[in-house]
Amino acid sequence: MPIATLAVRAFGLGGATLGTNPVATLTDQLGLWALRLLLATLALTPLRILTGSARWLLYRRMLGLAAFGYLTLHLAMYFAVDQSFDWRVLLEDIAKRRWITLGFTAFVLLVPLAATSTRAAQRRLGRRWQRLHYAIYPAAVLGCWHYYWQVKRDVRAPLVYAAVLALLLGMRAVRAWRRRGAGAVLAGQARA
Repeated sequence: MPIATLAVRAFGLGGATLGTNPVATLTDQLGLWALRLLLATLALTPLRILTGSARWLLYRRMLGLAAFGYLTLHLAMYFAVDQSFDWRVLLEDIAKRRWITLGFTAFVLLVPLAATSTRAAQRRLGRRWQRLHYAIYPAAVLGCWHYYWQVKRDVRAPLVYAAVLALLLGMRAVRAWRRRGAGAVLAGQARA
């Protein structure tokens, strides 16, 4: 749906527009949707825990791949339309502009996740698949940081995204801490 809305605005259907700088608006909106979908992907495990329903996890791959798709479009808009496929400028931007460095690093972290999102890859990689997919956490942190550094004045929106991410990661940390604590208690009881 978000891509359809952006297409309607890009083609000026029904009087909708992308504003005075359509390339920047489209690039920014694609990046925002990538971040939103990445956070939605991370929200599924807490939703499973809170509701007791594992159904939420059925959407994880779809949302993760959608996030990667929007991120790829975000990068493509920047590279193809904004920079006109000028590799020299792109590499200079990655090296000089810290928010671009962060965003590109997040993209690089997500490439292997998208490439190994199939059931066959899960079977082939076994336990390593789960460890590989933990890369979503630093990628999400880098995505929020990229957004924060990219915004010039009003940083409230990036801080809201960062707060949502902190909440989602905090819930995971508390759960892991509780599990370790319970494991230590059980191990102590087993030794006694």
